[in-house]
Amino acid sequence: MHQHIHILGICGTFMGGIAAIAREAGYSVSGVDANVYPPMSTQLESLGIKLSEGYTADNIQRDADVQVVGNAMSRGNPVTEAVLNEGLSYTSGPQWLSEQVLQHKWVLAVAGTHGKTTTSSMLAWILEWAGMSPGFLIGGVPGNFEVSARLGGSDFFVIEADEYDTAFFDKRSKFVHYRPRTLVLNNLEFDHADIFDDLDAIKRQFHHVIRTVPESGLLISNADESNLDDTLQQGAWTPVQRFGADGNWQAELINGDGSAFSVIFENEKQGEVHWDTIGQHNVSNALAAIAAARHVGVRPADSVKALAEFKGVKRRMELKGEVNGIRVYDDFAHHPTAIETTLAGLRSKVGTEKILAVFEPRSNSLRAGAHSEGLGESLAAADAVFVLAPEDLNWSVPEAMQNLGDKLTTAPTVEALVDRIAAVWQPDDHVLVMSNGGFGGIHQQLLERAGG
Repeated sequence: MHQHIHILGICGTFMGGIAAIAREAGYSVSGVDANVYPPMSTQLESLGIKLSEGYTADNIQRDADVQVVGNAMSRGNPVTEAVLNEGLSYTSGPQWLSEQVLQHKWVLAVAGTHGKTTTSSMLAWILEWAGMSPGFLIGGVPGNFEVSARLGGSDFFVIEADEYDTAFFDKRSKFVHYRPRTLVLNNLEFDHADIFDDLDAIKRQFHHVIRTVPESGLLISNADESNLDDTLQQGAWTPVQRFGADGNWQAELINGDGSAFSVIFENEKQGEVHWDTIGQHNVSNALAAIAAARHVGVRPADSVKALAEFKGVKRRMELKGEVNGIRVYDDFAHHPTAIETTLAGLRSKVGTEKILAVFEPRSNSLRAGAHSEGLGESLAAADAVFVLAPEDLNWSVPEAMQNLGDKLTTAPTVEALVDRIAAVWQPDDHVLVMSNGGFGGIHQQLLERAGG
């Protein structure tokens, strides 16, 4: 009889993914979360997973073999306290995954401040297209699969390798648990101000994961990122391939917006990618995915064919609708660099048509004001910028974004923000909504107003 695991904080993308993988592997699974709602709740219930709502001591399953603790569970939470007081067996999500699933697999991990979800999705799709039936655990839903996690039917497993911490009792980055054989290092910047003091603290965690990659493995690193070079200088015991301007892997744009490009490896053309994706950052993500796939035996000439069918990731520049000539997009961007690349991608696609950027400072780092100085610059390519500035935000949006001048409009509520956007938009405008949360359902409200 397989073990019964009880997952604390089961409705996040990561822990929900672990639940799905555990079910596929034959475990019996139950879980609890503060808020149990679709789509994750329906996805879990359809797998036969029993969910309880609310962090109360009654909602731990004392007869489970182990409590798998999500990183949303902190000390002081009644569930956490009950597990500790009663001496129940517990572990973290990354550690459970490492010991029960990844132990005997060839793990391909994608790390970096930006592009992890998209690059992991590309890589999983290339391997799937090549008939390798990979398992994967990704922090978003890849359009080619419609699920964010699965066990897979082979020894290959693609994982989005997050540098965020593991659990209340394990402050190492999640990715040190994964023991990758193929490790992609996309980029490295300061983020997660709530857990890292400075850039060096993040570099140290990246150094820790590099320490776990075998000599027979491969490190695939962005040639244009000096922070990654600094990290590799701390020690690397594995061959390194670089992608980017002076790397082993290069791209030559055929279309300026990145919708077509040639792939060059060691100065030899491998093929051309023609796809529905745009933006220089996605060209870079594609090179990393192609390099990683080659390490497990997929020829680059095949990878470029697979990428022609790549469907992207939900919430990465996803067109939510077009009403009366007004297009509304949803994007997950919340760090200045991601905002800038997202805007640049849309700009290269729409030319001189107007872009209205709508932004919600929602992540822990942003609410604390960690990136406030870079935000105005990152939004400069938009024709108008609308920012949700709730009264409890502890920094001044107009002050932080004074470079935007009269391009900037703020409002304290979503409703007020919708009014201000609808007062100025014209047919053929592109409304780009950026947030790593639900943003109060603003996309639907905008589309309804456009039809109004």
